Amino acid sequence: MNIYVSNLSFNVRDEDLQEYFAEYGEVTSAKVIQDKFTNKSRGFAFVEMPDDAAAQKAIQELDGASVDGRNIGVSVAKPREERSNGGGGNRGGGGGFQKRSSSGGNFSRSNRY
Repeated sequence: MNIYVSNLSFNVRDEDLQEYFAEYGEVTSAKVIQDKFTNKSRGFAFVEMPDDAAAQKAIQELDGASVDGRNIGVSVAKPREERSNGGGGNRGGGGGFQKRSSSGGNFSRSNRY
């Protein structure tokens, strides 16, 4: 089972997660996600446990637990969504305003949506 861990202290490392979850059963991987530019923790991680019963117990007991001064969130990881456009935040169109007319009229909100 793939487990999502959130609200991690930036000091928590892969090895620390491995230890926390190993108390509940076998851990096949524990990975703190890092920023690709700064290599610093992004404050969340994924843990993989092959035994679903052990994973459920870990989720139940560790969700809300204090780790390095922060209450972590632990849940079943959701499948990663496919990205069709490679990222970016522009979903077509401008800022929702119409261009100023040649007559010098006021800006107004577009009713396109």
